[in-house]
Amino acid sequence: MATVEKMPMLQEGYDWLSEELRRLKTERPLIVDAIEEARAHGDLSENAEYHAAKEQQGQNEATISDIEDKLSRAQIIDPKTLSGDKIIFGATVTLQDENEKPVKYQIVGQTEANANAGRISYNSPLGRALIGRKVDEEIEVTVPAGERYYLVSKIEFI
Repeated sequence: MATVEKMPMLQEGYDWLSEELRRLKTERPLIVDAIEEARAHGDLSENAEYHAAKEQQGQNEATISDIEDKLSRAQIIDPKTLSGDKIIFGATVTLQDENEKPVKYQIVGQTEANANAGRISYNSPLGRALIGRKVDEEIEVTVPAGERYYLVSKIEFI
């Protein structure tokens, strides 16, 4: 029997996915209406509007299925309930880069990741390198821009 892999995420990530699912489901009738209208134009083999609407319907349904799968496997984690001296999912980490400049990241799920906002996925190269590390540990990570070196200076659960 296959086991279902849980997908860790923060509450706000779960809420965002739920809202996106609701929005996509409200688009269903609009897409069906567009298909019906295009079908009324006649010959379907040369009807670009019909094919575009059918493609949009397929993409919408695939996205709905993907989000429903993620929500069904969601394991909501509240960082405020966590503690410890190691970096784990949900931790906010302050690092010192090679130039001793501080950078701050929160370890989050894939759907919540936004490096520009200081949120990196636990599956990203840096996220994987950070998990399990402690304060004052050095980290070397290969990212698309090349090799990066960091020193863990602070771990918070906020």
